[in-house]
Amino acid sequence: MPEKQPRIIVLGAGMAGILAGIRLQQMDYRNVTLYEKADRVGGTWRENTYPGLTCDVPSHFYTYSFERNPDWTRHLPPGPEIQAYFERTAQKYGINALTRFGEECTEATYRDGRWHLQFASGHRDSADILIAATGVLHHPKYPDISGASTFQGALFHSARWDHSVPLEGRRIGIIGNGSTGVQIVSALAGKAGLLEHYQRTPQWIMPVENGRFSAEERAAFRDPAVLAKAMNVDEYMASVEAYTQSITDIDSEASQAMAQACRDNLEHSVADPVLREQLRPDHLPLCKRLVFSPDYYQAIQHPQSRLVSTGIQQIEATGIRTVDGELHELDVIVFATGFHADAFMRPMAITGRDGVSLADFWHDRPKAYLAVTMPGFPNLFMLNGPNGPVGNFSLIDIAEHQWGYIERLMARLDAGDCTEVEPSLAAMEAFETERVEAAKRTVWYRGGCVSWYLDAEGIPSSWPWNFQRFVDSMAEPDWVAFGLPAPLET
Repeated sequence: MPEKQPRIIVLGAGMAGILAGIRLQQMDYRNVTLYEKADRVGGTWRENTYPGLTCDVPSHFYTYSFERNPDWTRHLPPGPEIQAYFERTAQKYGINALTRFGEECTEATYRDGRWHLQFASGHRDSADILIAATGVLHHPKYPDISGASTFQGALFHSARWDHSVPLEGRRIGIIGNGSTGVQIVSALAGKAGLLEHYQRTPQWIMPVENGRFSAEERAAFRDPAVLAKAMNVDEYMASVEAYTQSITDIDSEASQAMAQACRDNLEHSVADPVLREQLRPDHLPLCKRLVFSPDYYQAIQHPQSRLVSTGIQQIEATGIRTVDGELHELDVIVFATGFHADAFMRPMAITGRDGVSLADFWHDRPKAYLAVTMPGFPNLFMLNGPNGPVGNFSLIDIAEHQWGYIERLMARLDAGDCTEVEPSLAAMEAFETERVEAAKRTVWYRGGCVSWYLDAEGIPSSWPWNFQRFVDSMAEPDWVAFGLPAPLET
């Protein structure tokens, strides 16, 4: 650590921001501030509070590796428990004391060797190192459906759930059938007087068990050795590797097995042949982010549930009118229509060296060298940035690997080897060319579907290789890409 402490700013106090704050303290950086636009930590788990909210990663793997949680109640962690975990962890590691809440960064400009930040409140700050932990799914996407403002009932996005609205016995329409829509339908089936699920494109559903941990199991898990044995990390990581291989190689045995599990789930779970065909996708399994659910097919077959596959014409004062002319009278409409996954740090205006804006740098698509850094934006590091691994595995694990990479870059600054760290444009372009070509070989590209994984040109935006390649890439930077010699062995 150099005598003069660098000023470090972290944008965001969700999962990745909390991680950055903890690690920076452990590395003995003392001039650190986190800025969070909301009034508390948590990120997406603070924003999303809809009924049935669940993560599809096994509970014990959806934690920081250094802060396991023995107290999960379900095999898949419920949203409120995840939020409580992050709040508890932030409190334990002193993150709240480092954080300025209610501060939304609107501009970040690099000049004179530092990042200068402007906030909506009028506050200003500057930093030697800027870490963007702003998340991926935080700008809700609203569908373009005419007449929404005329609806006389309750209408809201799933990420802005209105808990003052009663649901018991009401007529509820859910628009959108990704993981969120599926979870809401599963939670409300049988509680709503009428539950209509508006489906534009059928989704493959991967069956999964979501049992409960007994009080005895949770007590036993307080022994780290018992918890470690129950987790069986090696087996789990092998399954993650198999999953990523199945995406990148649709002809692989793993890919065929996962696809068949989805097909079997549909065939064996839906009795009505007409409904079964309505629920059958016309694309390959794995082409979209897999939806994991233990009970959606059962929920949509409930006597008070109804699948609506007819397109929506408009929303009217009393409900939704579909293109066949039918008016579906409703009390509540929920947009479970996802997020602008390509936003990342935007709409924040970020300007790098020589006045180059992030908007211009990303004019074709969001991109970054190994999802962490960008040429022309020195000493700016991203957690869960563009083109990183996204899928049915823990983004906490992804962020921890990325943080290890960032630590190595920061170490070169601390050692005085350089004053600015950024990849060369040539390294960025070579990586991007290779990534795009690899993306065209994945099931996301070849599977015949449209998903939020695809950019404006139809190129999958996620990491297009297997998980082990990501781990290896994060283990040690290619210093040539940064114009630096390899660090001396110590």
